[in-house]
Amino acid sequence: MKRYIKCGKLFTAAEDNAKADQTLVAEDGRITFIGPSDQAPPPVGGDETLDYSDYFVLPGLIDAHVHLSYGNAQTEEDIDLFASVEFRALRGLYSAQRVLKAGFTSIADPATTGVVTLAIRDAIESGMFIGPRVTTSGRQITNRQGLSDWYPTFIGVPVTSIGVLARTAEEGIAEIRTQVKQGVDFIKIAMDGDAMNPATGLISGYNQEETTAMVTEAHRLGKKVVVHARGAEAILYSARAGVDVILHGSWMDDEGLEAIVENGCYICPTLSLVVNDIDFTQPGDGCYPGFPDAHRRELESARIVLPKAREAGVPFLYGTDCGFAVTPYGEWNARELEHYVTYLGFSPAEALQSATRVNAEFVRRGDEVGLLEPGRRADILVVDGDPLADVRILQDKSRIKDVLIEGEPVELALNDDIKPTALEKSYSMWSNVYTREKVAEIMGGDQVTPPLRARTA
Repeated sequence: MKRYIKCGKLFTAAEDNAKADQTLVAEDGRITFIGPSDQAPPPVGGDETLDYSDYFVLPGLIDAHVHLSYGNAQTEEDIDLFASVEFRALRGLYSAQRVLKAGFTSIADPATTGVVTLAIRDAIESGMFIGPRVTTSGRQITNRQGLSDWYPTFIGVPVTSIGVLARTAEEGIAEIRTQVKQGVDFIKIAMDGDAMNPATGLISGYNQEETTAMVTEAHRLGKKVVVHARGAEAILYSARAGVDVILHGSWMDDEGLEAIVENGCYICPTLSLVVNDIDFTQPGDGCYPGFPDAHRRELESARIVLPKAREAGVPFLYGTDCGFAVTPYGEWNARELEHYVTYLGFSPAEALQSATRVNAEFVRRGDEVGLLEPGRRADILVVDGDPLADVRILQDKSRIKDVLIEGEPVELALNDDIKPTALEKSYSMWSNVYTREKVAEIMGGDQVTPPLRARTA
């Protein structure tokens, strides 16, 4: 049985424009024909037709930076400590389905608890559950100056953390070999941290020799390497080592850019966490004002250095850092397209190609997704409106008319009223220290005799 998909406009991602009155034919989940409707092969008995003649059809989008085990985390402790690993896997599957409903038919997860996202990947691929295609690392490898070593040293990096502490290249290589045995698709190394960390700033956690040794071993074992690298030092060491993807790259200098170009690295800027933090964080939030202020500085640098990389021909992957409270699953995944246009100088078509054709070059079985052409999987997004005219329409859930996996419309009835479990989040008792001065400020009166609320027995 063949499925005929009629398209009002069709954007294949192979070209910059969309074509009108096109038909796509899929059989056994793969595209067998794509072209003008009047040239499509005639249907026979039993064939079905999906009529999207009033809509815009494009490849299913790909988000290369989604953290399924995070659970829309409000604190680092939420990521690593509170929910059981088993609960994180169940919650992560639900989260993956929310991202799918937003039009993202493939995702990549660079850092997960244990093998949570590997389990989600395998459950979806086996047909147990509907979900996006998943490509994933294991826990991210970090040193003292990198992400995941954010607790006091007497606590260390717990086994339930998304990170694993490797204090030497030898320890890192041993972890790489373990993760390859577990079946990861790629290796993630946290080369540095964040600008808001006063203890380490953006110092690289590994020197050049250590970085090269770990990357060389991962490549020897047939795995790509993705690094978190915001600072110039970590970017330079990573690029010289020949990593495949650099996440962020916000403080890249000219020497680092030269090494990136020379070694064929990709960049995944991941501006969504940065911009959402700037736009959404409120004065009552615990990270205010330090976190959004640091991200303002990062955005100022990124919007200068990243366009230089683009002009130099560096390919850009598309990712959002989805999974934090400020980047919740399925809510803002399409907003990164707007950032590519606003801050990096992409056209809407180029931004969409980054989220489809270019991202397909990184994910597993990438030659089957990311483009609409004969032989590829019919993973499709159907939209009311023209994202080439205004890419922001993809942020409007009401405009998403259908999401198809292998030519089959996705049917998911997700519960939007999920209640957190008692031990899923960190337990915050008070947001202030209630000194006399603070109580007087809140309740009025003076510091000696602030008015007290009426008490009842």
